Amino acid sequence: MPLPTDERILKLGNDLLKQFDAMFGLHPGFRPAHAKGVMLSGTFIPTGQAASLSRAPHLNLQSKPVTVRFSDGTGIPAIPDNDRNASPRGMAIRFHLAEHVHTDIISHSTDGFPTHTGQEFLEFLRAAAASGDPSAPHPTPIETYLGTHPAALAFVQAPKPAPSSFARETYYGVTAMRFINKDGVSRYGRYRIVPEAGVDHISDAEAAAKGPNYLFEELAQRIAKGPITFRILVELANDGDVVNDSTVHWPEGRAVLELGRMLLTEQVREDMHEQKQIIFDPIPRVDGIDPSDDPLLELRAAVYLLSGRRRRAAPQDAVQAASPA
Repeated sequence: MPLPTDERILKLGNDLLKQFDAMFGLHPGFRPAHAKGVMLSGTFIPTGQAASLSRAPHLNLQSKPVTVRFSDGTGIPAIPDNDRNASPRGMAIRFHLAEHVHTDIISHSTDGFPTHTGQEFLEFLRAAAASGDPSAPHPTPIETYLGTHPAALAFVQAPKPAPSSFARETYYGVTAMRFINKDGVSRYGRYRIVPEAGVDHISDAEAAAKGPNYLFEELAQRIAKGPITFRILVELANDGDVVNDSTVHWPEGRAVLELGRMLLTEQVREDMHEQKQIIFDPIPRVDGIDPSDDPLLELRAAVYLLSGRRRRAAPQDAVQAASPA
């Protein structure tokens, strides 16, 4: 008898966690992916046009506090920032709406995702893990997988240059959301978070010459000098655009609406403890912004919740001891 949908999602979520553990090792208290991170706090100030897209409270009030986590890729807490596997970089934003009420955006620095479904993503990870031996015969499992999955191949081949700073990188929402305004008019869109200082990438040679924590050290120096500002945008879908598949890019020239500016002003106190506790949610769970039917959303939410509960159960002293910063 097939499992109910919720049970299937939880089983797949646990299978993904086991696969991450097999690839990156067990690191109690850390995320299974994007383990190395740092959190900042600040304020989000919506534009006047944000309310035309959505009635969500943070888009209709003067300002709301935010907490933001920047991260390197992989589940290795001490991965060097100049390791090629540290891309894509991550940015997660929490909008604090009231006590114990919030909504989140989760994004990374590559536009898109390698697979349409969670099962495909698990197969992708398994193929990558099985191809680690350089002496393995060709085609390797990942070569075979990429040869039959063009979206995954496109994601793998997409340029992923190292940024000079977390504050000088663009971040993309993986899945589309449905935005509903006060009149009930809805439109789908994807988040895009753009640095006000401008995008700045460095060459492989420049990255190799930098220290293993250069992004984290630079961010601490930068915020000590003044606010770090991002513009939060939404790329809007047209009628007929695919809104339930994160591997599909919309045609060039789609309208982009600016939701507002985010000003980050200080590092979060007791950062490692707070990173251990906070569980970001890919599903908005706020009036005025609904999830699309993208099959990744429910699975990602399950993985974040499962890994968050596991992370919180780890002793805090073990987390401090393993911290790279």
